[in-house]
Amino acid sequence: MATEREQTGREETPREERSHFLQLLVIGLIASVIGIALGLLIDWWPAQGSAEASQVDTLYDVLIICSVPMFVLVVTVVLYCAWRYRMKPGEEELDGPPIHGNTRLEIIWTAIPAIILVALCSYSFAVLTDIEDADARALNVRVVGEQFTWTFYYRDGSGKEIASPQLYVPQGQQVNFTVQSQDVIHDFWVPAFRVKIDAVPGINTHLRVTPDRVGDYPVICAELCGLGHSVMRQTAHVMPARDFQRWLDNGGKTDEQAQAEQDADTGAGGGAPDGKTLFTENNCGACHALADAGTTGGTGPNLDDVLADKDAAFIKESITDPGAEIAPGFSDGIMPTNFGQTLEPAELDALVKYLDDVSGK
Repeated sequence: MATEREQTGREETPREERSHFLQLLVIGLIASVIGIALGLLIDWWPAQGSAEASQVDTLYDVLIICSVPMFVLVVTVVLYCAWRYRMKPGEEELDGPPIHGNTRLEIIWTAIPAIILVALCSYSFAVLTDIEDADARALNVRVVGEQFTWTFYYRDGSGKEIASPQLYVPQGQQVNFTVQSQDVIHDFWVPAFRVKIDAVPGINTHLRVTPDRVGDYPVICAELCGLGHSVMRQTAHVMPARDFQRWLDNGGKTDEQAQAEQDADTGAGGGAPDGKTLFTENNCGACHALADAGTTGGTGPNLDDVLADKDAAFIKESITDPGAEIAPGFSDGIMPTNFGQTLEPAELDALVKYLDDVSGK
């Protein structure tokens, strides 16, 4: 059976070709406008928590505006050609017409994307350079990642290093993070700050951020680092500068924590650390199930079961040296080894007592 072209013996006229081009152009423009609008309207990110966040969000919007039309152009042409030039009945054994190609068109569709890519890379480099400008008054914080927790180290006025399981930073002051890893590759990321950096064993990496909005924001690991990767989370507390300085002067403790410790030392007010609060604040429930705390984590052993016949000495050793005895069915290296550093002796004793009291006995 002869094809329509063979029957009519007629090629498409320039007017018909222009008509098809205009149809594609209209379809592409409409789809591009819809795609850009959706890309800009969708709330991709959490609230901005740093001075750098607005620049990063603007860069992301520019990438959407530039990439959506390119995507739409390619998809529109492919789908149109698949429909327009599809095989018709009787053409199963025929070859398509020979096409020489269009050199001018090939130059255009190579040059335009190349120009766009160079422009976007230049803009991205300018943004990156701007947000990495160092401030001589920056606060230095050392961040150490290990399976599966973050620990944050500060220097007080006397030069003594203070370890904290939570991140505390002042509002309006640049923070220079020195990021390290004790085991595998991690990735330090506070989504509200928008910028992140890998923590690589044996290498110090650096990240600068200026938090500008008071609040609490999640700290996560953005690099698959093992079985407990999904629970490698802490909290970043952005505080007014005066409150942060008081926290630092208190040795890395909030006013409430400092008062409770003082009361415990003097025997006033029954201010001993609360074990259940410590269990929650140190994110223990992300890995461990414990009925009294209402947690259901499964990365580590169920504490109601494994501690049911254990004494306080065993519980304490399991916290400070988790590799000393491994519960059946679990492997070494899952639980962080830094709780002996981040917990004060009174806090460690309170946590041990709490677990000894409630763990299925």
